[in-house]
Amino acid sequence: MRFAFFGDVVGRAGRDGLTEPLPRLRRELDLEFVIINAENASAGFGLSENSARQLFDAGADCLTLGNHSWDQKEALTYIVREPRLIRPINYPPLADAPGRGANLFETQSGKRILVMNVLGLVHMASMDDPFGAVDKQLDACPLGLAADAIVVDMHCEATSEKMAMGHFCDGRATLVVGTHTHVPTADAQILPNGTAYQTDAGACADYDSVIGMDKEEPLRRFTTRIGKERYRPASGPATVCGVYVESDDRTGLATRIEPIRIGGRLSQTLPQSLIKPLVSV
Repeated sequence: MRFAFFGDVVGRAGRDGLTEPLPRLRRELDLEFVIINAENASAGFGLSENSARQLFDAGADCLTLGNHSWDQKEALTYIVREPRLIRPINYPPLADAPGRGANLFETQSGKRILVMNVLGLVHMASMDDPFGAVDKQLDACPLGLAADAIVVDMHCEATSEKMAMGHFCDGRATLVVGTHTHVPTADAQILPNGTAYQTDAGACADYDSVIGMDKEEPLRRFTTRIGKERYRPASGPATVCGVYVESDDRTGLATRIEPIRIGGRLSQTLPQSLIKPLVSV
């Protein structure tokens, strides 16, 4: 299977920056499935139905969320109607969180891909055990038997917690990829037992910013400890960041992982044979 995962979309700049090249990326990379973390897609906080529709219309098959899942209040009802929207799986049972934390999708060619979203605990809001929640899903839907591919979106602050999740899932998931910190890491790799891994996919955002936000307010708060305004997404040209993965259709394990970076300020990279035709997009 060939699929791509794109990191946190931040505001209009991120949405427009991704939706413009996405149809061509799907075509040129022959992608069978596209996953996007969209928890910052609407004004930098949460996801509205209109923003979700823009991403789906451009070619997204599934949108994952994170700690800002409910910042747009309409998401509480929209997620019940939209099975392609995945919130964190490890809410406490008493939260009775709407929607799903994992879903098994079927591609146009009939392949099955399980996507789950999980929140870490280190320097994050208190949630249930992320490892136990993921373990339960992996046991219920074994790779290579019930699912042709499995993707774990590990949404958290700590690199160590993300790496631990990668090794925890090694051999049982196709891809474990980190989100939330908005900076693409240089450690794309296939772990010893066949799981593709990258600590953070990065963001689809304007990088002349503070992790996708206009610089003025974060700088004010860091230097004066006084907040004056709401954070606003930066509005310049976005760099689209993500990962491209190929997997073995027999085992579901990864055979290739490469980073994606297109547009904006960061250095550009794509699977080697496609760099030249796509950099100009």
